[in-house]
Amino acid sequence: MAQQRSTAPRTKPAWLTRVTAPGAPVVTYAIIAVCVVVFLLQNAPIVGGRIESALIYAGGYSHPTGSLSPLIAFEPWRMLTSLFAHASLIHLALNMYTLWVFGIALEPMLGRLRYAALFLIAGFAGSLAVLLITPPGQGVLGASGAIFGMFGAFFIIQRRLGGNATQILTLVAINLAIGFIPGLNISWQAHIGGFIGGLLLGLIYVETSKPSRRRWQLSLTALLCALLIAVSLLHFF
Repeated sequence: MAQQRSTAPRTKPAWLTRVTAPGAPVVTYAIIAVCVVVFLLQNAPIVGGRIESALIYAGGYSHPTGSLSPLIAFEPWRMLTSLFAHASLIHLALNMYTLWVFGIALEPMLGRLRYAALFLIAGFAGSLAVLLITPPGQGVLGASGAIFGMFGAFFIIQRRLGGNATQILTLVAINLAIGFIPGLNISWQAHIGGFIGGLLLGLIYVETSKPSRRRWQLSLTALLCALLIAVSLLHFF
């Protein structure tokens, strides 16, 4: 009699089950994965320097005419691409660890789409602060502006839920203070801008959380984006 093969169903690996489970912080995992891949490309032979040069942001890239320098064109998308590049392994590790700690709590609370919007909008607000405060040729990169936006949104949500927000404010204060230490080359401007962006978007989220107000959420979020973009363009006029 011919031997029959087992037809037992295959089981998914444990890590894949966790990542694809309902409510899993998929966006957080995706951001971390993208940042790690980008960092590996930044440090790859031959292409590494070009990758970083293509992603880094400086205020001059937001000039509508690109006339601040013949070497700096109008490339405003760098205000977002710079979020996914990092200057060193320790820079990447600290940002990704913080993103993971807050992301696994905040993403299920907000939902994936709102959480992704928070990361990008707060990151843009951080780049906007760099544009407004720093010299136009000073380059920045890293996800810390977006992460500070998560701090801001988390603070607003904690306050609305009646929780103790002292710990998050202490964390923000310590990290902002570290940014002013000479020689560390930390963009405190991006931290402040991202935090303010997170506060504003967090306020929109909590004020429109009721079903009767939910229809205003998209409109107010779009309005906030439009205001940030307008400020970035009008800054030069």
